[in-house]
Amino acid sequence: MSFVFSQENIAKITEILKKYPDDRKASAVLPLLDLAQRQNSGWLNHGAIAEVASLLGMPEMRVYEVASFYTMFNLKPVGKYHVQVCGTIPCALRGAEEIIKTCQDKLNISLWQTTADGKFSLSEVECLGACVNAPMMQINDDFFEDLTPKSVEQILDDLKSGKLPKYGSQTGRQCSKGMPC
Repeated sequence: MSFVFSQENIAKITEILKKYPDDRKASAVLPLLDLAQRQNSGWLNHGAIAEVASLLGMPEMRVYEVASFYTMFNLKPVGKYHVQVCGTIPCALRGAEEIIKTCQDKLNISLWQTTADGKFSLSEVECLGACVNAPMMQINDDFFEDLTPKSVEQILDDLKSGKLPKYGSQTGRQCSKGMPC
């Protein structure tokens, strides 16, 4: 599968590469993979990995190793809405399994699957960094925190009907516990 960065992304790449010394261009691998994934409907095919490797003067295998290490990169197609539920200990203790089950039931798919219409993919991921507001999930670039099965159903219903759901805390929390507002 071939892949070529858009002119808009080439301009962004030029700006990104200015941040790195010429002999350290490989340090830009993460932002370039992110650009490639965003341009390629949410996933990295072989062509995208090869293009990033070529631009950075890196072996393709090295770029693939980076892409396969981080869960933020997808090596197979994902749905329009990539639902990623945090499954680490704080979220697990606060009900992540119930959140995953709610997503599976509502979307009629299992973990690591995509709905038949291509709208939703469901994954369990490692820590998303909002432990105090557990359980939580990320859908595309947005965090949804303080989840309950009911709030998850509403979020998914909103997305199915074309509405943008309220991201952030689902309980209206303005500040994390112990933090001044």
